[in-house]
Amino acid sequence: MKKIIFLFLLLFGVENLLAQQQNEETVTGVPFLLISADARASGMGDIGVATAPDVFSQQWNPAKYPFSENKLGIALSYTPYLSSLTNDIALLNLNYFNKINERSTYALSLRYFGLGETVFKQNETDPGVAVTPNEMAFDGSYSLKLSQTFSMSVTGRYIRSDLKIQEVDATAGVASTFAVDIAGYYQTAELSFKNFQGIWRGGFNLSNLGPKLNYNVNSGSESVLPTNLKLGGGFDFILDEDNTLATSIEFNKLLVEGSKEVTTGLGLEYLYQNCFALRTGFYNDSNGIGNLNFFTFGAGLKYKKVKFDLSYLNSTSKQTTSLDNIIRFSLSFNIGDNAVDNIEEKEKINN
Repeated sequence: MKKIIFLFLLLFGVENLLAQQQNEETVTGVPFLLISADARASGMGDIGVATAPDVFSQQWNPAKYPFSENKLGIALSYTPYLSSLTNDIALLNLNYFNKINERSTYALSLRYFGLGETVFKQNETDPGVAVTPNEMAFDGSYSLKLSQTFSMSVTGRYIRSDLKIQEVDATAGVASTFAVDIAGYYQTAELSFKNFQGIWRGGFNLSNLGPKLNYNVNSGSESVLPTNLKLGGGFDFILDEDNTLATSIEFNKLLVEGSKEVTTGLGLEYLYQNCFALRTGFYNDSNGIGNLNFFTFGAGLKYKKVKFDLSYLNSTSKQTTSLDNIIRFSLSFNIGDNAVDNIEEKEKINN
């Protein structure tokens, strides 16, 4: 009897599924790096390069951290994947940042993409062998304020991909590599307009610059990294001391051979007393090849130092996405409000 493999996620088949968020003609390694991993950004059309800073800025633009109002923060997010087919595939994201002083910040993050348990069988009577393919990325970043309105950051990333299974290919192995990100962020102080205050924001992030992933040295099985460029901007309408409406736009380009599309994301975030948030957004694939267009919705609630966010994605295309109709969750802890004032006061005391 022909060999029966009881699974639907295997080797680069996994990556082809994930590559729904890339050009159909372009398949890269570790595309999980492009998945929006936190509920706040996911609720605003999967954008974050130029939104206001939060604990999850590591994925989108670490250069935002020096503008944070908090001294440090830690956060965890959970994103189920292909939930209509299985319940054990998910992306977990852990973030931490700490402001060293008024100008500089370091941050760490871990992203783990678990592909669930897969059973390989040689025939119908074979009990099979259970395996758990997975991928992960560990990041460390350093951000520095170059002026009162502009900062830059550099990020180093270790990437590990364990997709190839020895039961299928005896020469298969675990692929690992490293990558670098370079990002910048611009944010003005509050500006006075006729009937409101406002803040301009802008940012860019050139991410995943690094060598290819090599799963098998002998066969030359290599995958390019999803090198990516994000550009964005936004404006916060501070209507009064209780109400703020933040608007954002972001353009995204995958910088690998064969990729032609430029995707666009639009996001809105309404904040009440900086404790309650409502969000919505729209993601559009301008090329149309991937047929990826969807609306997102989200909400957030902050109580003292704890913040909880959730988001929901609804596809408007004939081809649904792997994240369609799922709810994403994020939990964050922010410590030390008005971080700049606290740091300056501490430095004065020490001096």
